Amino acid sequence: MTLLQTHPRSTGTKPVHRTVADAMDAAGPQVWDDMTVEVALSVMAAARTGHLVVCDEDGQYTALVTRARLAAVRNGSAYTDRVRLRDIAGGDGSFASPTTPVAEAEQAMRDRQLGALPVVDEHGNALGVLARSFFSARSR
Repeated sequence: MTLLQTHPRSTGTKPVHRTVADAMDAAGPQVWDDMTVEVALSVMAAARTGHLVVCDEDGQYTALVTRARLAAVRNGSAYTDRVRLRDIAGGDGSFASPTTPVAEAEQAMRDRQLGALPVVDEHGNALGVLARSFFSARSR
């Protein structure tokens, strides 16, 4: 057992409110929305990630797709090898600003049952991803 020493906090000290920018992971692979599902699955496998940030032709964030979503589309009866990410990446449009408090983002992820939440700046650029695993690791 490890003994932890604690120090009393001064009454004049304000609590630190962490923002999403403090907790997010790098955005990881960002792909264009004209990429096919098959290529996206290959990129995901090569990057060893469970999600991809999807951007439009201007490099602006449009969606976050997961391996599970891509696999479901590929296994669907309407699937062809010409299906593009823009055709399936509707999603719920959820994202967080880098200044969003972590607690607020965590609640939104729970409410919407999201495994990851993109972090997008005021110009529409994907800055990173807040993963549900962050909250799991923090509670240990």
